[in-house]
Amino acid sequence: MTLRMMRRVGFSSGHRYWLASKSPDENRALFGPWASPYNHGHNYVLDVTTEGAIDPATGMIVNIKVVDEVLKERIVRVFDQKSINDEVPSFADRSPSLENLLFDLRARLGSGALPPEAALVGLRVEETPLLSAEWNIAMPDHVSLTRVYEFAASHRLHSDALSHEENLRLYGKCNNPMGHGHNYVLEVTVSGIPDPVTGMIADLGSLDALVHREVVDRYDHKNLNEDIPEFAGRCTTSEIVATEIFARLRPHLPLVRIRLHETARNVFEVTA
Repeated sequence: MTLRMMRRVGFSSGHRYWLASKSPDENRALFGPWASPYNHGHNYVLDVTTEGAIDPATGMIVNIKVVDEVLKERIVRVFDQKSINDEVPSFADRSPSLENLLFDLRARLGSGALPPEAALVGLRVEETPLLSAEWNIAMPDHVSLTRVYEFAASHRLHSDALSHEENLRLYGKCNNPMGHGHNYVLEVTVSGIPDPVTGMIADLGSLDALVHREVVDRYDHKNLNEDIPEFAGRCTTSEIVATEIFARLRPHLPLVRIRLHETARNVFEVTA
């Protein structure tokens, strides 16, 4: 039997979307509103997932202290309190996109860096709470990028296929004729191979515009049952809402997953 273990580490770094080999106009064409010759910074969070068998003597896959030393030496020492463009040689003229950073971290943790009993199988880097990227050994050349959005909407759980008593019994207070509301949190995950110049798999401005047009601006501060045509006559459970969001976005994006958080305790996921 094999198990997976995730270890988390953080580092603070500055970077800029501005390639020294490109002219100012070329940089602005490549990176749009994010192009600047000046740094900005992030508190990055890195999750490292390893896989292995339990050692019968120790009861562990690997000694976490050893993993921590590797992460401190190979990652934190290199990136923490540094300008990625100026102080990390592998980014001297390479876009410090989240996707490129993820591949760079993978390279630093490969080639026997980790103990042999702990195989590297996944990485996740969070740039902000609204943007993260993941790498998984199952698709080694691809990166998935997750963007987070929020919208507030009301709804009523009611099925025309059920009687009044059956609706009350099934949905309880959620069948209130006046409805109730949520601050929905939507995670949209796309996947692809990063562009060799920009280092990105998607233009974030275009992604944001699409998700806002198809979902956020459409649903925000609306009654899903009454204001949204695609839900007419349907019960607006989060299962139905999540599948509808996925269907609206999939034709336009290399979409692999959406997660819809109805509350902190109710999360619904649809995958390709």
